[in-house]
Amino acid sequence: MVNIIKLRKGLDIKLKGTAQLKDVQVPAGDVFALCPADYHGVTPKVVVKEGDKVLAGDSLFVNKHFPSVGFASPVSGTVTAVVRGERRKVLAVKVQADSKVEYRDFGKKDPKGLSGEQVKEAILQAGLFGFINQLPYAISTNPDTTPRAIFVSAFRDMPLASNFLYELKGNEDAFQAGVTALSRMAKVYVGINEAEESALGSLNNAEVTMFKGKCPAGNVGVQINNIAPVNKNEVVWTVSPTVVIFIGRLFLTGKVDLRHKVALAGSEVLDPAYSEVLVGQDIQTILKGRIKTEGVRIINGNPLTGVKVEGEAFVGPQVSEVTVIPEGNHADEMLGWIMPRFNQFSVSRTYFSWLFGGKKEYVCDARIKGGERHMIMSGEYDKVLPMDIYGEYLIKAIITEDIDKQEALGIYEVSPEDFAVAEFVCSSKLELQKIVREGLDILRKENE
Repeated sequence: MVNIIKLRKGLDIKLKGTAQLKDVQVPAGDVFALCPADYHGVTPKVVVKEGDKVLAGDSLFVNKHFPSVGFASPVSGTVTAVVRGERRKVLAVKVQADSKVEYRDFGKKDPKGLSGEQVKEAILQAGLFGFINQLPYAISTNPDTTPRAIFVSAFRDMPLASNFLYELKGNEDAFQAGVTALSRMAKVYVGINEAEESALGSLNNAEVTMFKGKCPAGNVGVQINNIAPVNKNEVVWTVSPTVVIFIGRLFLTGKVDLRHKVALAGSEVLDPAYSEVLVGQDIQTILKGRIKTEGVRIINGNPLTGVKVEGEAFVGPQVSEVTVIPEGNHADEMLGWIMPRFNQFSVSRTYFSWLFGGKKEYVCDARIKGGERHMIMSGEYDKVLPMDIYGEYLIKAIITEDIDKQEALGIYEVSPEDFAVAEFVCSSKLELQKIVREGLDILRKENE
């Protein structure tokens, strides 16, 4: 039986350029890279050197503080570079791929017959454990943690987000195997939407909950808050549905197979669609010949939570879409804000676009349209944050570094992405996700 939770708060932002449910083949490219920045909370220690030969599944770097947590190469080939930045910070480990991928064989296993420790050991050996995150702190977890539960959100509702049901096609057995494996370590909760009930409502070894509501109902942090909130001294693991498939493939085939579908979406894309790529693939292989114009912003992720692409960028394990929107540097608006603006989205009735009743799709650019200013306590965050916390007061406590208030106001329950929609509507133009990320990092250091 599927549980149902209805959320009243939130905001759906409809943008032009949603990916069509079809595949476009793209070249794989020759060079792949893993970037430690994709795994927040990990201090990398590189365990390969230039010229080394690796197989798909061999670790390229490990977590310095937990050496058993490795990060698997997506391809076989030769290590060509360890890219470092300031103070020798590891930015990427690059591999020149072989023409045919050879896999490290970890052996097929039936997760039903394994203990939780045996499942954990298998995932550690294959270099996939670092793909699992945790609350509190919204970081890559470590094997010393004992989760109270494991949460998977199997739907995405951010603007231009990809459709997980389309990614799931052909991977149903792997997803079920991944859920079963995770269930050996802790109780698994899977969040779905109405469209996914027929495909995922009868999952075994998991408690399935259907969420009805507006964005960010698909955020795993929002789902945790509404199912079983995280208290101090508790840990829960969060796993993206794509990573569940990776884990399932490991047990079904004995190989680390990091193929998954990524949507290329946005108003500046010629043919918004899906492409099957590998983790670590150069994003330029997806973009080549498919962008309309210059003067665009390429985002590794969706427009609200993704990262602006500057220079080299590679597909991370949590990335399910690459989006392209106008930069907006050369926008010329006659009479500026005084115009009625039928073609621009607004959460208020300042623009006449509210007359379309939220059904119209918009072209939004990357302009902030205003400068940072004093924080206005207007309750605007709470209108779009479907969590049992006081969002504005929590942000103020983080800014003032009042750790006692942060704990009382629920900082252990949140991750930066939970504030993405609140950041979009923020009339003070504050970078809420950045503020929350910095607050969580400070709190983690204080508690270590």
